[in-house]
Parts: sequence; structure tokens; C-alpha cells
Amino acid sequence: MSRIISERWQKVEKLIDGFCHTDQVPAIALQVSVGDESRSYFSGRQRIADQADTLPDDAIFLVASITKPIVVSGALKLMEEGELLLGDRVKRYIPEFGCAGKHGITIRHLMTHTSGLPDMLPDNRALRAANAPLSEFVKQICELAPDEPPGRIVQYQSTGIAILSEVILRIAGQSCADYLRQTLFEPLEMSDTSLGLPEEWKQGDHPRVDRIPEIRIPEGLDVEPHWDWNSSYWRQFGAPWGGLLTTPADLGKFAGMLRQGGRYRDQQILSPQTIREATRDQLPSFSGLSAAARQGKGWGLGWQIVSASNSDYYGDLLSRSAFGHGGATGTVFWVDPELNASAVILTTVPQEPHGRYLARITNRIIACIEPES
Repeated sequence: MSRIISERWQKVEKLIDGFCHTDQVPAIALQVSVGDESRSYFSGRQRIADQADTLPDDAIFLVASITKPIVVSGALKLMEEGELLLGDRVKRYIPEFGCAGKHGITIRHLMTHTSGLPDMLPDNRALRAANAPLSEFVKQICELAPDEPPGRIVQYQSTGIAILSEVILRIAGQSCADYLRQTLFEPLEMSDTSLGLPEEWKQGDHPRVDRIPEIRIPEGLDVEPHWDWNSSYWRQFGAPWGGLLTTPADLGKFAGMLRQGGRYRDQQILSPQTIREATRDQLPSFSGLSAAARQGKGWGLGWQIVSASNSDYYGDLLSRSAFGHGGATGTVFWVDPELNASAVILTTVPQEPHGRYLARITNRIIACIEPES
């Protein structure tokens, strides 16, 4: 069985401390599992202005786009329950979506970034500045024309995940946040996880909102404090494409479920076949996608398939069977079935476009694993 070599693990901690103590990264939290063994590590500052290590070991991070495959997993639960098919057209569930060239977009297109929709709405900044609700984003996406017909291009898109959350709402009769809590987070005992900041997290003598570390906003990002990642608006908004609040330990439980073929303790959260389908490259099955369009890309159902040409965020040493997702707030989640390993690396500094700190930490983690002989 694969295992962590303890003396090499110390070098992981040293690397992380170096990034934090030299202020390259304000805070880093880590949860790694190899075989039956798990390690965690926390370093850095809860607030940017803090003068010493203050990050608590129960810190709750805004993980940005790691949210996307979690929302997709919720939709896959509906698929398993017979409520939808991946080949169903989206307009079957959201009739007003089926206009302006979007008639043929299917659930599978949304999950694989092949719908042709843009990443963000043209009015994205104005909507956020106005503190618009999610319903307004969905309304404008429904009116939008895609950049290309579905199944022709691979184009990363947050808008498609927003629509997928609306599909969940219309089928389940409850918000995507509530549905994920009941069907995924509660069964997985992810007690510090929520899509958007719940009101109860702001209450009590030691409210959970105080455990959310401050994100360093790059000067060039040009956002306003009342709608940036640290704002009350954005934390409470619960963007289906990037609003998940969670801990390394909770995401580690989700990773363990994936590694165990959808099982957690005595519960089957998702079926083994659903996990296999979600974590295999779906792009070759789209006949309208040219080889050039697929070049260097790999998408399962919500999960990015790691390859040598898309190693940003994932480092250089993961197996070709690995899958995961990164987040713009400086986060990455990966599972490597070949190594029987997974990692959750959460930071508080955006690392677009190359995720250099995340990739270097991943390389250091892989270097301390002794593979199964």
C-alpha cells in the first residue's frame, strides 16, 4: 500500500512555512491522504495584517471553482435517482433557456464545458457591483446567445454551472445550497461546509464566520471592497460556480468518498459507476469536437482530467489517471487513483494563471509518497 515517508513530509511543512513566513502566501492549509493515512498542516495568518501565525486549524476557506464539480456531483445524484439524463436538453427543465441558439445544449454539455456558453456574463461586473441575486444572473444567462453551437468547442464556463444549479432547483424544489447540504454534506459529515454563508454562521459567541481567513486581493484585480471575495455580499451569495465555504478536513472526506468508489462509512453516496463516468475524459465522445479543439484538454463530469499539458495547479508528478479542480482564490483539490492518494491545498492568495505555489506544494507532496510495490 502507498504510504507517506515521514522524514520527507517534514519538507512539505518546511516549504509551506517558507511561503507563509516570507509573505509570498498569507495562509496555507493542507490535507493529504495516502492509503489509510492522513496528514494535515496549517501555516500563516488569519488576517493579512496579523504579525504572527494566527491561522486556526479549523479555518474555513472560500474555495472558488472547486465548487463546480461539487455542484455537478449534486446533479449526478439526481441522475442516479432517475430524475434526469445527461443527454436531456436543458430547456426540458428550464424552458426559457431554450432560445438564442441554446436549444441543443444538454446537461452533459454543461458538465463538460462544451456548451459554447461564455465563462462569465457580459454584465458580470455590473451585477456584482449592484449586489444582484443569483436569480438575476440565471435570468441573463437564459437570454444569452452562446459563442459557438454546443459540442463544437471546449470553453471553460461558469455560466453553465449556474444553469445546472437552476436545473437542480427546478427538479428538487429546493435551492442548490439546500440540496447539496442534504444529499452530500450531511451524509459525508461535512459539518463546516456550505454553498454560501448561512445566517447561523454569523450567530453565537464564536461565530463560524470569524474562522474564514482574509483573501489577499491583487492590486490589478480592480474590484470594490463591497463585492470582492472578502465581502459579506460574495460570501453570502453562494455562487454555484465558486461560492463554496469549507475546510481541508471536510473536502478530505469528499476526496475519500471518491477514492472509495462513492462510499463513506456505511453509506453509498454515489455509485461506483457514477464515479468512474465522472472521472474519465468525456471529450472524445463528442463527435463535433475536432482533435485540435480537444488538444491539451480533458474533462470528466465536472472534474478536470490532469495531463502533461494542463499541469498548472497540479504540478508535474501526478499520474495520468489523476483528476481534480483548482480555484481562483488559490486552491486545488486532486485525487490520484494510481497512487491511492488525494490532496486539498487551500491558500488565501489568487494564483492565476499558473498556480505556481500550488503546483510546487503538490510536487513536494508526491515526492514524499512511497508508491505501492
